[in-house]
Amino acid sequence: MIRSFTLPGALALALASHAALAQQGGQPPARGPEMALALEAAQAAVAACGTEGVKVATSVVDSAGVLRLLLTADGASNDQIEISRKKAVTAVTLKAVTSEVADKMTKDQAFKARIEADKTLFPRPGGLPLMAGNDVIGAIGVSGASRLNGVPGGVRDEACARAGLEKIKARLK
Repeated sequence: MIRSFTLPGALALALASHAALAQQGGQPPARGPEMALALEAAQAAVAACGTEGVKVATSVVDSAGVLRLLLTADGASNDQIEISRKKAVTAVTLKAVTSEVADKMTKDQAFKARIEADKTLFPRPGGLPLMAGNDVIGAIGVSGASRLNGVPGGVRDEACARAGLEKIKARLK
């Protein structure tokens, strides 16, 4: 006689899966901008810098700092790709504009030491949180601009990131 253990096996698997999910603390999934909006923001940022002849990399991350989208101008360097991602991660992790983080670091040595100890962060201008109401749902980071006419590259990166954010901010949810 052949017995089927399919149903009991499926029940055991379902119970084990439920227990594993319960042990994870019931963390809600990370939020992020819709992919179409992330792409629109990144395209606007790359285009804004492109009008000045600057070849940038633009990263969009979700609320957990996971890369959702990377868009680069033709000729953007590999270093800029990683820096744009780190600027976005910094903005979402600290829930702040990265230029404000850099400014605070000059005034608060304890804060500076804490930020510099975390190698996943890059506290330089060019990263902006993406807000839906009062919630940070992701961030955009731009890197690639260099100093021009006395304006630091990071300030120019932030202006391009802001162009991307302005394009979509009214539609974030």
